[in-house]
Amino acid sequence: MSISVDSPRHGVIAIASAIAFAACAASKPAPVIAPVAAASGTPNRQPESKPVALPDSPTASRIVIARDVLDACHIADGDGDAYFAFDSSRLTSNDLPPLTAVAQCFASGPLTGRKVQLVGHADPRGTDEYNMTLGQSRADVVALYLTAHGVSPVNATSTSRGELDAKGVDESGWARDRRVDVMLGK
Repeated sequence: MSISVDSPRHGVIAIASAIAFAACAASKPAPVIAPVAAASGTPNRQPESKPVALPDSPTASRIVIARDVLDACHIADGDGDAYFAFDSSRLTSNDLPPLTAVAQCFASGPLTGRKVQLVGHADPRGTDEYNMTLGQSRADVVALYLTAHGVSPVNATSTSRGELDAKGVDESGWARDRRVDVMLGK
């Protein structure tokens, strides 16, 4: 990359900009709220470009809203499900209604001012480090959505358990392993 400058001051700004750009390009991308890519069935860890499977697919995973949050927020059973595709931390439009209800509940409803704890999980395919990062990305994207919809950032904490709680041995079991738990925080 060549940098053309008109003055020493512009040179410093140009170099600082180039360093900042390079640092951003090298860093891990932020979780994205966008259409989900389809599951490939293989842990190749590359972004996928096929359409997402339906939420009842065995390759889908869920956001699990704790019973006490469902009850306090008056969210009906079945309305608390939102899905991730395999190897993804992206939300789809199907995920938004239950998360919007949770956000409203914690921002201006019965749980106003309370803390929400988000715990990301992954299935056992992939390295321990990758799965811990993927679980964190899933929890972070849910936290980002909640805070963008009125939940105080200090009240939305996200952590990852990676594959530590994984129990699945096949696609159906792995789908249950891939989730974000939404719970009342302490």
